[in-house]
Amino acid sequence: MIKRFLIAILVLALIGGGIVGFNLFRAKMIGQFFATMKPAPAPVTVTEVVPARWTPGISAIGTASAAQGVDLAAEASGIVREVLFTAGDRVEKGQLLVQIDDRQERADLASAEAALDLAETSLKRARELRDRGVSATTTLDQAEATAIEARSTVTKLKAALETKQLTAPFSGEIGIPQIELGQYVTPGTTVATLQDRSHMRVDFSLSEQQAGLVKVGFPVTVTSEVGDLSQSGAITAIEPKIDANSRLVTVRAEVPNAEAGLTPGQFLQVRVDLPAEEGVIALPQTVVASTLYGDSVYAVREETPEGGDKQLVARQLFVKLGRRSGDLVEVTEGLKAGDLIVNAGQNRLTSGAVVTLEDGGPEAPKGSAAPAAPEGSAAPAAPEGSAAPAAGN
Repeated sequence: MIKRFLIAILVLALIGGGIVGFNLFRAKMIGQFFATMKPAPAPVTVTEVVPARWTPGISAIGTASAAQGVDLAAEASGIVREVLFTAGDRVEKGQLLVQIDDRQERADLASAEAALDLAETSLKRARELRDRGVSATTTLDQAEATAIEARSTVTKLKAALETKQLTAPFSGEIGIPQIELGQYVTPGTTVATLQDRSHMRVDFSLSEQQAGLVKVGFPVTVTSEVGDLSQSGAITAIEPKIDANSRLVTVRAEVPNAEAGLTPGQFLQVRVDLPAEEGVIALPQTVVASTLYGDSVYAVREETPEGGDKQLVARQLFVKLGRRSGDLVEVTEGLKAGDLIVNAGQNRLTSGAVVTLEDGGPEAPKGSAAPAAPEGSAAPAAPEGSAAPAAGN
């Protein structure tokens, strides 16, 4: 009985030892296989670094207003007898828009004109009598004073009559009437808005530093908030003082609006183009990985390992960034013309990885750099040779 028990234990020990030995052997062989296995080259696409023309600029938020625009108001009190326009009409300068009841003023004018005729006749007779020497000088003086007073009265009443009529001060598009027939209006009552939309003004604000970079005549581009309309114009005026509260400077630009796409009061995105610069290196922002160690890119270079053939290797390069514009960023340090920068597939790379180039993928525009946003601060670069994990796309 004991002999059989010992034999069973021995058999179990042999089986267990065989299983453990096989697992250790398998693990060793797998480790050797992966230790000697070379990873397959990673497929990537690249962008060639090409110095190009860079047009820096300043972005701001602006508000549109008509080159000429006013809220028309009644100048005199009275009952509205005629409203001679409808909303949206195109009116011309001097066109009669509103007529206020002026019957009393016309009657007063007729009386004053009759008195003026009498005063002119009396003055003529007084002059004839003086020339004959049969009239005193005081009589002529009194006649002249009466004639002057009569003329002044007529002029005053004519001016009062004009205040009963509201005419267009300039040509433009008139808005919704704010008065009705038969309504009693007082001086200052708003009648409607009149806007000349053929040209638009765009007012926006810049910081003290930005204001020092712009001048009258610099080109501007305005874009509506929804991005469906864009117009080009130029700066026409810069406020000569800085607002003490906001520390901002107001700038005004004018843009054409022949198709009436811009509306007074509209919210606009404004970009001021600064003088262009040549030989600037700019890359898509997606190729730059930002970490605590700094900003870096992967550059593809041809290398020959000892005892091997030439191969393409991705090397992580730390760079110093400058201004940004849209999807491009300026690189001020770390790259040179002709470098091949990985623009797709860098999330699978480590520095020193073997790669193969594929056709396609996003490319930076060659020959011209996109306009840039305001001067930005450069990101700190890590010391040469320090390693940092690359961020994915």
